[in-house]
Amino acid sequence: MLGCVKQIGRVTIAVGALAAAVIGVAAPVQAAPTGPGNAQDTIRALQAQGYNVIVNKLGTAPLNQSSVIAVRPGQTFTRTDSGVPGAGNDIMTTVTGKTVYLDVA
Repeated sequence: MLGCVKQIGRVTIAVGALAAAVIGVAAPVQAAPTGPGNAQDTIRALQAQGYNVIVNKLGTAPLNQSSVIAVRPGQTFTRTDSGVPGAGNDIMTTVTGKTVYLDVA
């Protein structure tokens, strides 16, 4: 039993470090909310930032009682054209959709 707890602790630390690295690499992506909270709060915050959130859930606990174990960037969709209001003759790139994957347990 103690070995299982130690293994979970190692996995949690590794996943947290990986999530921090992934968020750091995705410069245009704002960081996921940190600090106390639950998966449901994190999902709402990411959706408020304009993300389509895809949840990978482990276990049967409701989201408001689950913790985030990883945040991974998904695909970002953009459109590049000169039809952006106020752009004049300049070609502009507009983000039309962005996705993030959230692992919770």
